[in-house]
Amino acid sequence: MTEMTVRSIGVIRSPFTDPGGTPIQPRFARGVAGALEVDPAYAGALNDLSGFERIWVLYLFDRARPFHAEVVPYLDTVARGLFATRSPARPNPIGMSAWRLLEVSGTIVRVADVDVLDGTPLLDIKPYVPAFDAFTDSRAGWLERALETTT
Repeated sequence: MTEMTVRSIGVIRSPFTDPGGTPIQPRFARGVAGALEVDPAYAGALNDLSGFERIWVLYLFDRARPFHAEVVPYLDTVARGLFATRSPARPNPIGMSAWRLLEVSGTIVRVADVDVLDGTPLLDIKPYVPAFDAFTDSRAGWLERALETTT
C-alpha cells in the first residue's frame, strides 16, 4: 500500500459540537448554516466558485470511530459491509457532502445544509455540476427499501 500525505486546506465551522445531534446527510440538514475557513495560501483557488449553486466539500472525519469492516447503518438494523454504507468509520476517514454555496467572501465560504461537526478539517472543494454529478436513475442497493419508508 502507498503512504500519502494529505493536508488540510482549512477548517469547517458549523453549529454542531456533539456527534449525536449532527444530521447524517445534507438532505437532513436543510438550512443549517456553516462556513469554510480556507487557509489564505489557497485564496486564489476560490476565484470563480461563487457562480455555482452547490459545492462538493471533502473533509476528514477526525473524530470518527476506528475502521470496522461491517457496520449497522442508519436506516437499517442489519450489519452491512462498510463500503456499502456512508459510515464515517473508514480506513481513510474521508467524508464528502454536497452543500449549498451561499457566498464567497475573501477566504470564507458561507454554505448551507451543513452536516459535520464544528472544527472538521477541510480537505478540498469542488463544484457540483448537475450534468456530471446527478444520476437520478441509479440503483441504491439495500438502501432502496429503507428510503421508501422515509420519503
